[in-house]
Amino acid sequence: MPVPSLYRRTAGSLRVRAALLATVVGLTVLSVPGAASAAVVPVPAPATLVSTNPADTTPHARDGETRAFAQVGNTVYVGGSFTQIRPTVTAGWTTQRYLFAYDRTTGAVSTTFLPVLDGAVNALIAGPGGTVIVGGAFKTVNGVARRNLVALDPVTGAIVDSWVGRSDGGNVRDLVLHGNHLYVAGAFNWLNGVARAGLARLNATTGAIDPAFVVNASVGRHETTSYVWTIDVSADGSTLVVGGNFLYLNDLPRNQIGLVDLTGTPSVIDWSSEKFVAPCGNPATFVHYVQDVRFGADGSWFVVGTNGGSGWPSAYCDALVRFETAARGTGQLATWVNFTGNDTITSVEVADGAIYLGGHFRWLNNPNASDVAGNGAVDRLGIGAVNPATGMPLNWNPRRSGGSSLPSGASNWGSSVPVLWRGTDGLYFGHNSDGMGDEYHGRLGMFPLAGGRTATPRNAQSATSGNLHLRTVNGELAKVPFNGTTLGVPTTVSQPNWTGAGATWQVGDRIYWSRQVTGSPTGSRIDISLYNGTTIGAPWEASGYNDWFTPANLTGAFFLDGRLYYTRTGASGLYYRYFETDGNYLGATEFAVPTTGTTWSAVRGMAWVAGKIVYGHTDGSLRSVPIDPTATPAVAGASATVLAPASAGLTWSQPAMFFSVQ
Repeated sequence: MPVPSLYRRTAGSLRVRAALLATVVGLTVLSVPGAASAAVVPVPAPATLVSTNPADTTPHARDGETRAFAQVGNTVYVGGSFTQIRPTVTAGWTTQRYLFAYDRTTGAVSTTFLPVLDGAVNALIAGPGGTVIVGGAFKTVNGVARRNLVALDPVTGAIVDSWVGRSDGGNVRDLVLHGNHLYVAGAFNWLNGVARAGLARLNATTGAIDPAFVVNASVGRHETTSYVWTIDVSADGSTLVVGGNFLYLNDLPRNQIGLVDLTGTPSVIDWSSEKFVAPCGNPATFVHYVQDVRFGADGSWFVVGTNGGSGWPSAYCDALVRFETAARGTGQLATWVNFTGNDTITSVEVADGAIYLGGHFRWLNNPNASDVAGNGAVDRLGIGAVNPATGMPLNWNPRRSGGSSLPSGASNWGSSVPVLWRGTDGLYFGHNSDGMGDEYHGRLGMFPLAGGRTATPRNAQSATSGNLHLRTVNGELAKVPFNGTTLGVPTTVSQPNWTGAGATWQVGDRIYWSRQVTGSPTGSRIDISLYNGTTIGAPWEASGYNDWFTPANLTGAFFLDGRLYYTRTGASGLYYRYFETDGNYLGATEFAVPTTGTTWSAVRGMAWVAGKIVYGHTDGSLRSVPIDPTATPAVAGASATVLAPASAGLTWSQPAMFFSVQ
C-alpha cells in the first residue's frame, strides 16, 4: 500500500531550538512505573502561560491547513496546504499556495517573499546564513525541479542554488535543527541520491548529507510503506526521538517510536515501549498512533501525543504521555498518561514550563469514557495546556471556537491542529479550521506572551516544626505544637468556617477538606479556604469538575508534589490521585501506593511532615512512618513509631487533621 496522505500529520514544525522549553473511584487502579527502574516522581514547577486571547494582527488562510512556522528577524513564515491568504477579515483573498510570510508586528503580508510551489509544505526551519529551509510534498519550486526539500532566500523567496539538499525519493515530513545538524524525517528512501530510509542528517549550511548518520526506519505497520512522521532532538543534542509507522529502526524492533544516541556514531538506544503495539481503532484509519513528540527543556523527558481511537489501557491511544529519556530496556511505561476519551491529539509543544497540545479532542483527564465526558473529564475543546510533572490540565482554556465572529464560509473547528510552535512573541497555532478563542483566525494565529500569566504550583509546607490541627467538635480545633517527634500543649481555637470537615489537607497558604453538602451530586464536595495561622476563611468549592468524586469516603489525606495521597472507607491501601492546584482539578485515575506492614484501613487523618506520614489511628493514637514515593515499597510499616497514645484529653481517631507551619 502507498504511504497515507501526509496532510494527517500532527506538527510539521520549525523547531530551531535549543529547546524552549488520570481515573475512577475504587474500581480502576492503574500503576505507571518506569520499566525495571525506580519510580520517577516529577515535582511541579512554575509555568509561564501565554494569553488565551489570540493576537488580532495575524493574517488568515483558507482551504487546507497550516502545518509549519519559522521566523527570521521580524518575519514569520507560514507553510501548509492552504491555497489563499488575506491580511485581515475585510481584505480580499489572494491566491498564494502553500507558503507565505508576514510581519509579526503589523500582520502585513510580504510582497517580495512569494515562492511558487506545486505541493504542500510540511516543515520549515530558519536555517544558518540567512535561509528558510522548506520540507514537504512538492516537485517544483519557482518552476525548477526541487523535490520535497529546498532552501530559499528569506526576502525574495528565490532558491538558494548552493544548498544541495533534496529528497528525490519521497516526501519530507519533519525537520529539526540542532547546531549545524539538520535532521530530516519523512517517507523517503533516498536523500541527496544516497540511500536513507525515513531519517537522515544534513549539513544545515550546505545541505550535504552527513555520512556518519545512518539510522533507517523500516517495515510499515498494516502493510503500508514505512515512514517517519515526527522527530525531536534534546537541547544538548545527545538524543533524537523518532515516531512514525515503522516497526524497526536499524533492524531493531521499535514499534512506532524509538530513541537514537547522537553523542558519537549515531545508534539506536536500548529503549522501547510496547504500548503502541496493541491495536487501537481501525488500522485502515489509524495507521500509526504516534502523532507528535517533544523533549522537555532539560532533555530528561519527552512527551508524545497520539491518536488511534479505543484501545486503552492496553495501548496509549488518544492520549498524551510522558516518558523518561534515561530509562533503558524493553517494555517502557509512561510516567503519566492523560487520556482524552477517544479523541485525537495531533500536535504538542513544550515551552516555558508547560506542555501545550492541540487536536480534535473535547476533554482531557478523561480515561473513563468514550466520546462522552466521563468521571474526571475537564472540558478542553481542541487545545489545552498541562503540567509536565503530572499531565494534569492547567487552567488555560481558549477553546477552538469562533463564536459569533466567523465570517460567511468559515468553519468553526476541524479535525486537526497540525502545529503548535513557540515563537519569540508567543505560541503559534496552525489548524484546518477558522475559530480560536471565540474569534476568527483562518487556519493560523498566535497566543501572545503579553497578557499571559505565571502558574505557580503550591505544595505541602516543608517546615519541620509547626502545628498539627485536629478537629475536636464542629467549628473548633485543637492546635498542637509539633516538631516532627514531640507534641506540645494543645490550644483550643474556634474556627466556625471549618464546619462539617472530614479529611483535610494543607497546600501552601490554604487548606482543602471534604464536606457533606446536601444536594451535591455525591452528597459531599471538596472545599478550599485560605489559612493564615489564625483564621480559616470562608470556604469555596474546589472546581465543579470534581462533582463526580465522593470526598466523604476519605478517612485521611495529604498533598505532596502534585499528588493527593489518601485512605478511604472500605479499602485497605494507601492511594493517590494527581491534583492540579492551578484550577483544582482532581485526577481521574486512582493509583495504589506500594506499601508493607501498615493497616491503612485503621488510619484516621494524615499529614506530611518532613518526609513522614503523620497519621491518626482508630485506637486514638498518633503515629508516623517515613515515605519515599520513588521507592518500592514507598512506605515500610515496620519503621512506624507511636508519637502519642490515646488519651482522655485528645484523641486522634477522626479524619479532620492537617499540619501547618503557622
